[in-house]
Amino acid sequence: MSAIDDRIAATEKRLQQLRAQREQMEARQLARVLKGQRADDTRRKILTGAVVLAAVEHGEARWSREALMTLLSARLTRPDDRALFGLPELPAQ
Repeated sequence: MSAIDDRIAATEKRLQQLRAQREQMEARQLARVLKGQRADDTRRKILTGAVVLAAVEHGEARWSREALMTLLSARLTRPDDRALFGLPELPAQ
């Protein structure tokens, strides 16, 4: 019976390996999907920003450049983000 027990153990080990491979493949597939979703979200934000900035610069938007800067100033808190738009740093809290 030892030979049968060995075959069962080998088969169970192979089954565990195959399950681990399947889990890795599923994890990689999920990571690809999530990466694609993040890339799409980033692209939407970039395109939206470009359209809004162009409209404001050409006077086609419903608000002025000053209104946009006021909105950005109210929403942006990171110093490097504020500097990108020429906004003053926020006082330390």
